Amino acid sequence: MEFRKAHWTTRLKRFALGVDSWIDDTLWGAGRRAGEAYERVRSYADRLTVSGGKRVVAEVASEGLNVGIAGALVLLMLAIPAFREGREEALKHQVFAVTFLDRYGSELGHRGARHDDSLKLEELPDHLIKAVLATEDRRFYDHFGIDIFGTFRAITVNARASGVVQGGSSLTQQLAKNLFLSNERSLDRKIKEAFLSLWLEYRLTKNEILKLYLDRAYTGGGTFGVAAASEYYFGKSVKDVSVAEAAMLAGLFKAPTKYAPHVNLPAARARANDVLNAMVDAGFMTAGQIDSAKRNPATPVDRKRDASPDYYLDWAFEEVRKLAEDGKIGPDRVLTVKTPHDPAIQDRADHAIETILRQHGPAYHAKQAASVVMDPDGAVRAIVGGRDYGASQFNRATAARQPGSSFKPFVYAAALSSGLYRPNTIVTDRPVCIGNWCPNNYGRSYAGSLPLTVALAKSINTIPVQMSVAIGRATGETHEARAARIGRLKIIETARAMGLTTPLTDTVSLPIGAAEVTVMDMAAGYAVLANGGLRAKPYAAIDIHNSQGDLIYRHDRDDSTGKRVLSTQVSQDLNFMLSKVPTEGTGRRAALDGVVTAGKTGTTNGYKDAWYVGYSGNLVGAVWFGNDDSSETANMTGGSLPAMTWKEIMQFAHQGLELKPIPGVTPVIDPKVAALAKANAPAADTATPGAGAGHMPRQSFEVLSAVGAMFRTIEPVRAAGRTAQAGIQDMTPPGGASRIR
Repeated sequence: MEFRKAHWTTRLKRFALGVDSWIDDTLWGAGRRAGEAYERVRSYADRLTVSGGKRVVAEVASEGLNVGIAGALVLLMLAIPAFREGREEALKHQVFAVTFLDRYGSELGHRGARHDDSLKLEELPDHLIKAVLATEDRRFYDHFGIDIFGTFRAITVNARASGVVQGGSSLTQQLAKNLFLSNERSLDRKIKEAFLSLWLEYRLTKNEILKLYLDRAYTGGGTFGVAAASEYYFGKSVKDVSVAEAAMLAGLFKAPTKYAPHVNLPAARARANDVLNAMVDAGFMTAGQIDSAKRNPATPVDRKRDASPDYYLDWAFEEVRKLAEDGKIGPDRVLTVKTPHDPAIQDRADHAIETILRQHGPAYHAKQAASVVMDPDGAVRAIVGGRDYGASQFNRATAARQPGSSFKPFVYAAALSSGLYRPNTIVTDRPVCIGNWCPNNYGRSYAGSLPLTVALAKSINTIPVQMSVAIGRATGETHEARAARIGRLKIIETARAMGLTTPLTDTVSLPIGAAEVTVMDMAAGYAVLANGGLRAKPYAAIDIHNSQGDLIYRHDRDDSTGKRVLSTQVSQDLNFMLSKVPTEGTGRRAALDGVVTAGKTGTTNGYKDAWYVGYSGNLVGAVWFGNDDSSETANMTGGSLPAMTWKEIMQFAHQGLELKPIPGVTPVIDPKVAALAKANAPAADTATPGAGAGHMPRQSFEVLSAVGAMFRTIEPVRAAGRTAQAGIQDMTPPGGASRIR
């Protein structure tokens, strides 16, 4: 019998039917098995069913578990930023012990933890440790990094007092803040602080935490840690402090600047009394044991004549840490750093700022000032970060403020670099608008056509704005606003290359100084002009030795020299133009006797900030005056107090120096004065330490000044008119950012 093969369509149908049958059977079998499993689970669960009180407990536990899991996830998310801050490397990164020397090799000061100190925790006086724990964290050895009971107690006490009278942070939390965080008052910081304290408790023992705290906390007067504070305030080892002295040291942790004995001895003694009472309340000592300390309070050594350059040391310490981060000093952390610091210039800068603020600050409603003096290669000789480090450690020399017209040299540098302008180019001071923004000069008047050099010397506002447009149009852009934006981007690029590090926001008013800069950056930017066009990055370390005395870093060897950021021609042209500011422009009060200088004044809208930044062939200096809260001054311009202060500092700083010319500026010095200066200038290798490199004797400088005075007999008569004119030229009309000067 013959069988015929089924048609392929028939075979396909049979195959599909088989697949369908298999799927149905599999699903039915899986469902049946799942049902059986469910029945088994339900049967087992039925045997676990509880009722009554047991059921309430089970429900609460179940919900608690759910909430706990959700809370743990939230805590993990909050902890991640803190974990990033508190890595092991970060803890090691903080461990520095740096001794700073000035340019002559004399000890300047210390910064960082003295972790190489041979003193161990058990070698510290017992009464000192008790005094610290009594005031900072009585339950230190009982909690896990966060004192829950102490926190609730502080909340209760503060609520009753309607203010903050008691802190809730544990000693571990305070250490976490000192090691890894800033003093910013925010919820984010408190969250990080809490998690970092747990991390520290996990990584370290209680005694290690306590020792770190005693070594790292700021104790006023530029000192860190009880060992340094004991030496500074009492002139003795911390091992030898009495109960009264220990109480005074422990009292510093709450507010070191307020209770520092060299600043306010009565307040320091009152605070020490509180510490002694706290020791009795905590049960660490008896009333009889502290009686003698109360009757014989601690007496610190006289520090009134000390002039520690604390702002400089703070900045230098951060610079050394940056070198460590860049891997330029290896793993060493016990270091001796020779700096370019000049004690004589520092002292004169401190004195000049304080004297001028005391004499003229009230009339101008100005309360603060800052200054930086450096060599043209970036070696920083002096920093004034404010008038009183004891009252505020905030360094105004590294804080950002609007520069006003002192920013214009960066605009002119970009314009000269474009090839569109030369110092003798004729420009027209006329109304100009970018969109609906129209800058104005003082008095809303315009000078018409004039040379570019005069426009810069007179600090005319419309010209930099016209320059930004011209730079943009040179690229082919015809639309004015878009061309101005292209020009501003070129200006920002030039300013960045010259050393400005702060974010420069691109706004229409940027060409007349609306962006924020620092005093340090402004000095560095002008140093490019003083040295002929090379980048001058500020530096604090000439050389660095480790604890074994080995040279591990030398600036001239391990840091490349400044690269050229401006052509020789552009820097010389700009120097020539800026040399007219102190002689014919807004900076007449900054003109030095017998020294050719260049510079620029700056005054911002509302007279909130006043600047003078200037330089010779030897030194660069930047001066800022204003208020910490950016409140307006009483018509203070850059040509007034800043220019006066700059002259006071730089006239002294140039004593005895072999004067170097500014590139592109022909020295115009009376030959008799120059000959006398040369005759009295000592050799560089015979300079008296502490008096400034190459400084001539004071008597010789007085003779030189007298000779210079012979050629200025009619200057007082002219000064009054020039002062009024300079003040008017540099002033900014009240109103808007469009009139920033």
